[in-house]
Amino acid sequence: MLSRRSFVSLALASGATTFARAGTTDSAPTILRIERRTLEVNGKAASVFGLQQPDGSFGITTEVGKPFRVHLENHIDRPSLIHWHGLTPPWEEDGVAGVSAASIPPGGSADYDFQLPFGGTFWMHSHYGLQEQSLMSAPLIIHDASDKADQQEVVMMLADFSFTPPEQIFEQLRKGGALARAHIHHMAMSAEEMAAMPQMAAPPTESKPDLNDVKYDAFLANDRTLADPQIVKVEQGGHVRLRVINGSSMSNYHIDLGPLDGDLIAVDGLPIVPVRGRIFPIAVAQRLDIMLTFPQPAGAYPILAKLEGERQQTGIILRAGAAEVTKIPETAEAATPPLTLDLESRLQAATPLKPRMPNLRYTLNLTGSMEGYQWSINDVVWSPDAPPLGLVKGDRVELILVNRTNMPHPMHLHGHPFQVVAIGGNRFAGALRDTMLVPAKTTVAIAFDANNPGLWAFHCHLLYHMEAGMFTTFRYS
Repeated sequence: MLSRRSFVSLALASGATTFARAGTTDSAPTILRIERRTLEVNGKAASVFGLQQPDGSFGITTEVGKPFRVHLENHIDRPSLIHWHGLTPPWEEDGVAGVSAASIPPGGSADYDFQLPFGGTFWMHSHYGLQEQSLMSAPLIIHDASDKADQQEVVMMLADFSFTPPEQIFEQLRKGGALARAHIHHMAMSAEEMAAMPQMAAPPTESKPDLNDVKYDAFLANDRTLADPQIVKVEQGGHVRLRVINGSSMSNYHIDLGPLDGDLIAVDGLPIVPVRGRIFPIAVAQRLDIMLTFPQPAGAYPILAKLEGERQQTGIILRAGAAEVTKIPETAEAATPPLTLDLESRLQAATPLKPRMPNLRYTLNLTGSMEGYQWSINDVVWSPDAPPLGLVKGDRVELILVNRTNMPHPMHLHGHPFQVVAIGGNRFAGALRDTMLVPAKTTVAIAFDANNPGLWAFHCHLLYHMEAGMFTTFRYS
């Protein structure tokens, strides 16, 4: 069992978060274990999950063009199954319990063997119940020609953490009503005011979006808070490829580079025409690849993830030379704004889909409500009996996502990268992604080529929204 301190020691030994390389030979699979581990958060021990190799390494790093050969072992006392987020495996190896495969029982195992046609920043996580909330996730990095010999690699994986069991969080959300909303939105009220809430008239609908369903105990970057952040050594005047993975269950962030200018070169692992900036949005399940160049003088550079709509923040510190590292508070001076699609509307894929009119369109209304905590697609709450949407191999498919709710939804398509082709009434050839944020009361269109036959999931990646029913499937005829 790898402790947080052991994780940090491994990370600092190489100057970045350490992940072992998969497939050291063409014949030997990587052994990956679903395990329990102990994590220290805010001075308190917590039992969480982990995806580790026998030497304690988290996740997998491999290379494009190599076969993805993994032997996955379940070492916990309950069933589980792991999804390779952003990859395009045969559908039976996608890792969605009840859709693409049966769960792996305690003591059981499963084997995976498929090709890796493209590289980038991806991740893996449980797709069984609510295990993802308990940190059953890890990076999955695929190196390709864009990785240069003179650059250092730093992975920053984000997570939202609660000492409350996820099943209890979900139960509280499902109870709904004014009391639940008061808890969810962190209102400061006395016990007498709380007791009076059920008798109060329902408040008028607000025009601003609802942003955060759950009050978390901590926000983590590489398993640590800003009370004791990871400090990564970088070279003065050196180059760093920062790979940011939002492995949170329910939380979107603004990535703030402070005084550094960064070039965003890829989103969701897929290359884009570079965009320079210092603040970049990242929704749940999305990834950002940012190239950084450090000044020659010594310096300490916080890389912060600031919670959308709130003051909480987490992050790591990149230390060049013998610079002094100062303590960073876990709460910022002011709350951040909601994430928008302003940057998204300017992104362009480095290699876009070939121009082609779609021959199949689906309008998918994102529906539901905080009342009773039911979420759905086209007012259909997912169940295994729900009929899948049909695809034919060779189709160019366009999905028109209409968010009719007052909450943003990061929508994830399994097995296929897609291109953003419209935001509102503005059509354009945008970035290639696998997870698209659809803000409240917004319409977004995405397009993909139906080139990977099977049965595939499509869902909101907010964990409790997915569990409550914002989920559907596509099936090739």
